[in-house]
Amino acid sequence: MIELSVAGMTCASCVRHVEKALASVDGVQSASVNLATERAQVRAPMTMDTALLTRAVEHAGYEAQLVSNPQQSSNADTIRRDAERQTLKRDLLLAAILALPVFILEMGSHVVPAFHHLIAQTIGMQTSWYIQFVLTTAVLAGPGRRFFVKGIPALIRLTPDMNSLVAVGTTAAYLYSLVATFAPHWLPAGTVNVYYEAAAVIVALVLLGRYLEARAKGNTSEAISRLAGLRAKTARVRRDGQIVEVAIEDVIVGDMIELRPGERIPVDGEVTEGSSFVDESMISGEPMPVEKMPGASVVAGTVNQNGLLTLQATGVGADTVLSQIIRMVEQAQGAKLPIQTMVDRITMWFVPVVMLIAVITFVIWMVFGPQPALGFALVNAVAVLIIACPCAMGLATPTSIMVGTGRAAQLGILFRQGEALQTLMDVRVVAVDKTGTLTRGYPELFDLTVAQGFERKDVLALVASAESRSEHPIARAIVSAAQQEGLTLAPAEAFESLTGLGLKAQVNQRNILIGSDRLMQQQNLDTDVFASLATRLADEGKTPLYVAIDGELAALVTVADRVRDTTPDAIAALHQQGLKVVMVSGDNQRTAQALARELKIDEVVAEVMPNAKADTVRQLQKTHGPVAFVGDGINDAPALAVADVGIAIGSGTDIAMESADVVLMSGDLANVSRAIALSRATMRNIRQNLFWAFAYNAALIPVAAGVLFPFNGVLLSPIFAAGAMALSSVFVVTNALRLRRFAA
Repeated sequence: MIELSVAGMTCASCVRHVEKALASVDGVQSASVNLATERAQVRAPMTMDTALLTRAVEHAGYEAQLVSNPQQSSNADTIRRDAERQTLKRDLLLAAILALPVFILEMGSHVVPAFHHLIAQTIGMQTSWYIQFVLTTAVLAGPGRRFFVKGIPALIRLTPDMNSLVAVGTTAAYLYSLVATFAPHWLPAGTVNVYYEAAAVIVALVLLGRYLEARAKGNTSEAISRLAGLRAKTARVRRDGQIVEVAIEDVIVGDMIELRPGERIPVDGEVTEGSSFVDESMISGEPMPVEKMPGASVVAGTVNQNGLLTLQATGVGADTVLSQIIRMVEQAQGAKLPIQTMVDRITMWFVPVVMLIAVITFVIWMVFGPQPALGFALVNAVAVLIIACPCAMGLATPTSIMVGTGRAAQLGILFRQGEALQTLMDVRVVAVDKTGTLTRGYPELFDLTVAQGFERKDVLALVASAESRSEHPIARAIVSAAQQEGLTLAPAEAFESLTGLGLKAQVNQRNILIGSDRLMQQQNLDTDVFASLATRLADEGKTPLYVAIDGELAALVTVADRVRDTTPDAIAALHQQGLKVVMVSGDNQRTAQALARELKIDEVVAEVMPNAKADTVRQLQKTHGPVAFVGDGINDAPALAVADVGIAIGSGTDIAMESADVVLMSGDLANVSRAIALSRATMRNIRQNLFWAFAYNAALIPVAAGVLFPFNGVLLSPIFAAGAMALSSVFVVTNALRLRRFAA
């Protein structure tokens, strides 16, 4: 994927023109442009000459730069937008100062008869027109120049945009007024009027709308700015036996870094000396500080609280967790949701259709309108051109996405795929992996019952020795229990993991087999001696495992993974949202059902082999509809990929997170319901914006054309049209900003 920063876009039509220009380049498979982020994502071979892409955008009338370093590019975009905002502010003030006298001279004469007489008796109406001509010319040539520089070339290329509408509308009003002022004999009798105030005030109002919009759009990227602000600027590094302070860019993997209380951690690392508590709330969303001891990992952007720490850098620059989070948020903010496809199709034809409506309006008023027909035709055609607002349509979806995904990041919810923001809204079932998701992910040994002829300590030592070769959480629980009892472990040989069943190994020349009742049955071992005990313990939510030594059933071991404290409330929250919760587990049916009863889970799919989890998700999709799968392990990756929305617990493995659409930075399952609630709130916000953008145009374009005039004599002044157009974009962005206050 090639990413470009595109400057100069002002409306949805601009987006379509840039996408069309990029798609026309040989080798480009697809191009997606986001108006709110001003970024273009181009799917093309990485070997493509990016100069072809930038030239294509420039030929379309815009500016483009390759985004090679996201951090530097983001900083450059911020600087450019700040400069653009200052320029808009300057031009707005200048336009307002110049347009105000024009408005007073012309509209004051129409509204207040005494003022009209005052002008006529002092400077005279012709002189008033000369003054308006000078001031309006200054407005159009100065602050309004931007509309002509961009709008007229776009019109010539037959790719008109919002600038074209403003340029054509103000030019029509200005040229008509110019003829009325200096060559009135060219106009029919009774049509000699000036509309300088329309041209001047339209420019001022459109600039006002763009300035307010630019300010509001600046607030939509607040989440990225806050995340970027977490980066430390320097670090104290051990170099040649000395502690030196270096720029963060100069820190390399392996450097030893010293950290004082209250300092922000500059890089990802592993604690080598000292102990402290670290505030990780801005990364994980968890408010409680986390204790860090030697061997613990820390991430850049978090804050060391009360102790001295020495850490070894393991991730720097773009490889830190913080940088990856920022990259995920940027990618999600730049995404196009499926709902945007409809908007794109409409906006592609919007400006040409508006110009056609303006022409039709002009002709109808010229033919059927009252006298002075030419004046009425001009005013209404200009009103149609000015009131039409593709800006609001173009901003309706991306601004909501930007604010919604930004707010999600602040809550510790990362949308890796922007499309998940829409898909999550339609989910009917939440399928949840048990271990590490519903539970803490750290099983503990609860029971060890030996068969007649075996000693407990001997069996535990043999089992722990065999399990020491395994990385499975149950294995770690058994090994930990043996170590706590002070038992000595022997090396395990001929170790073999039996996926979904257990394991076998040789310890001190003895054959050890550990696993489920299915494994024992495969080996023709009778488990009836432990049957009633295993049933009772399974009903308590514990996982029974059988141990065979040298082909003889030796013991029943039970382990249990404690439920997370937040899990019951999280399940209840999902039920309140009308969702069905399904637990998917490799545990036996009794153990899984016991946990499901405790947590009030709707359905259990137990004894699922790791490679069958994806099939389970497919079956749930057929039965219930869209499914979100929540997991944290490597064996969850296929299910995460198959689900309509894959949600990975951030404390899980990198592979699981890479397969997921949404990443929860903390292990709190409550964030699943928050993510769904935020998805629904964002899509509701998008629908509100689209309704406003389309309803506004559908209602006011006919009014601007004069459809109400035959009934009640109402016409819409181009000045009011310009004001309404400016406010429509501001309304859309302001409505999107309400998502910053989302709480669930």
